[in-house]
Amino acid sequence: MELTVLYQRNGFRYGPGEYISLSCQLMRRNNMLSKARLQTIICTTRPVQAQTFYTDTLGLTLKGISDGALVFDVGGAELRVSPVPSLSPGEHTVVGFAVPDVDQCVARLKEKGVGMERFDGFPHETNGTMATPDRSRVAWFRDPDGNLLSVVQFR
Repeated sequence: MELTVLYQRNGFRYGPGEYISLSCQLMRRNNMLSKARLQTIICTTRPVQAQTFYTDTLGLTLKGISDGALVFDVGGAELRVSPVPSLSPGEHTVVGFAVPDVDQCVARLKEKGVGMERFDGFPHETNGTMATPDRSRVAWFRDPDGNLLSVVQFR
């Protein structure tokens, strides 16, 4: 009987049944991070202003400082705001916060002096929010370093 080779690796040849078994083993090995706790990192060149913004403006709880990084609790996950010597803020969202009421959140941010970002070609409402194709609503704003953050109310 001739073996149909479906997969060959490191000099070993695997037939149909062996391939399925090997695939399952590889899949089990490749999910090593699926149960890890996510840690989000944002960079800052202005740690004092960042601490004020994330605690006083956004209302996050500062858990502590680790290797110079401000460590905040966000719904049980960690947000680390890490000092760096220089930073070029990106054009895309670095962190998004899922909120139950985006309009209320935007109003509170505006009360604290936070301006909403508007992007050409996007159908923003007067308060700066925008409806997405799935009817979720989102608004964007920047931290003191210019990092783009968002608040989103999923539908």
